[in-house]
Amino acid sequence: MADANLDRTLNLLAHLRGILVALGEAEQVPEESHALFLERYDELMLLLPVEPIESQYLGQDLLCQVIQRYPQIAHLVPRDLLWYFGGDCLHFMPDEEIDLYTALEERRFEAEENEEPFDWDQEKQLLAMGQDGPRH
Repeated sequence: MADANLDRTLNLLAHLRGILVALGEAEQVPEESHALFLERYDELMLLLPVEPIESQYLGQDLLCQVIQRYPQIAHLVPRDLLWYFGGDCLHFMPDEEIDLYTALEERRFEAEENEEPFDWDQEKQLLAMGQDGPRH
């Protein structure tokens, strides 16, 4: 199950990288510093599968920089990435969202303990519906 979590995280990082590349192509950011930032971002994507624990601080740093350097896309940063890297990234999540992710982690841990399948995205939807109630 840890591999599924890593795969999902890498996919989300790739998605966010696509947004960052588009931002640079739209010439909305200084080109040189943006290119250097993307190089560091690529380092994270290469390091994460090899050294997942050691790459946590780099991930925290880069995600916080995305929000601070590129506020125009902050709302597009996948919340799962903020939760995955934790630390300073959690400052960008409201308490209710942190509570949702904490409950999600508890469900994931329980499923692993019972050797049951766990679908992160499905469980997240179920928890979100339970918190907010059905919307019309």
